[in-house]
Formats: sequence, structure tokens, C-alpha cells
Amino acid sequence: MTQDLTGKVVLVTGGARGLGEAYARGIVAAGGKVVIGDLLDDDGVAVAESLGESARYQHLDVTDAASWQAAVDATVAAFGRLDGLVNNAGISASGLPVADEPLDTFQKIVQINLVGVHMGMHFAIPAMRAAGGGSIVNISSAAGLMGMALTSGYGAAKWGVRGLTKIAAVELGREKIRVNSVHPGMVLTPMTAPTGISLDEGAFPNNPFKRVGRAEELVGAITYLLSDDASYTTGAELAVDGGWTAGPSTEYIMGR
Repeated sequence: MTQDLTGKVVLVTGGARGLGEAYARGIVAAGGKVVIGDLLDDDGVAVAESLGESARYQHLDVTDAASWQAAVDATVAAFGRLDGLVNNAGISASGLPVADEPLDTFQKIVQINLVGVHMGMHFAIPAMRAAGGGSIVNISSAAGLMGMALTSGYGAAKWGVRGLTKIAAVELGREKIRVNSVHPGMVLTPMTAPTGISLDEGAFPNNPFKRVGRAEELVGAITYLLSDDASYTTGAELAVDGGWTAGPSTEYIMGR
């Protein structure tokens, strides 16, 4: 069932492709309006134009305070309010162990994947207060629910997003601003495609489904948390990972 987002205005970061694009399309399909924030101007404009009058594109560098303020201001100018924020923008892990990951690499990943989330909430909250409440969905990862080798900066940032979400949820509950985190597992997107994963059944034996996810399989979780159906849900962490963080498949454990 598609959630009803009629009248909701949502800013989605990293919305020009991959999971962010899927979220943006899902929001519009549910009746909402969306502002796509990204650095990929050509892709972002194309997505917004394909969605019609319910969408806009805004250049957004999630590590830059002025860029964030401009994005929030542009959202309110375009649609009159801000009801939702999906902090989706991020970069992937370096694939290096702690001992080998350069400090500047670690810092860059944390700056985008964690500090960018903090900045997004910081600049979005005043607009949500003005709207009488809202919903913030922070995209963490399965790597924010377990220790995952070779994800030093990425994993640390995603654990940080998980904690930051709960802190904000406690602080903002009385203001009717809900804050939740979503933890995708391995999903085929332009960011993960270079790892060689595929959608073939049995190609990812680590989880009980033994397959990776499709971007559209995440959309329902996002639209639910943005919708009024989640009015009593805050500070939650929702794993959408094919059961990966629940535990490896029996076949994987037994080596079959």
C-alpha cells in the first residue's frame, strides 16, 4: 500500500540517482512534493523535470552550511513549507582496514556521511517548527548496526547517524518533529555497482534472502516514516536489509 503524503513537502539529499532518486519518485507517487538536493546538477534536473510540477532540483553540498540554508530556503519558497527531510546523501566505504585507511579519507567520509546529516537537521528544524512539526529520516546502513570489516570511516559515520537520530528524537518529540533512521543492506545502486554485486538469486549468500535489494524495495519504509501513519514512531531504527543484520543464512554458516 502506498502511503499518503498529500500536502507534505520533503527535501531529499542525494536525490539525483540511486536510492535518493527512488525516494524522490516514491514521495511524488504518494502525493507529496519533493526538492531534490544533490551535486549532480544534470541528473538532478532531469529527475525533477520527469516528476513535473511536484518536484524541484536544488544544488546542495551537504558539507556546506550556506548550501544547506539555501536548500531549505528554496524549498520553502517553492512549496511554502518543509515537512520532511530525508538525509540520504553519502559516499561509500574505502574498503580499507583501520590500520590502512588514511586519516584524510576517514575524515572525508565522516564529514559527508555524519556531519552532513547533523547539518541537515540543524537547518531543517526551524522550518519544520514553523510548519508545526515534521519528520526527519536519516539514512544509516546495516553497517550502523554491526561491526563490518573494511568500513572504518563509513561504519563509524553510520553508527553516528544512528545515535544522532535518537538524540534528536528525544530533543524534538515535544515539538512534533519525529526523527528515525533507516538501515539499508546491500542494494544495487550506481554507488554499489562497482563492487560487482548483481540482482541474481543466490548471488548474495550473506542474508536469509540470499540476494541484494532493489532501490524500490526501500521506498515503502521511507514514505511510511514521512507519513502521518508513523505519528507515534520516533527514535526508531528500521533495518531494510533482507535480514542481513538478523543473522547470516543457514547455508552461509554451513558453507553451502
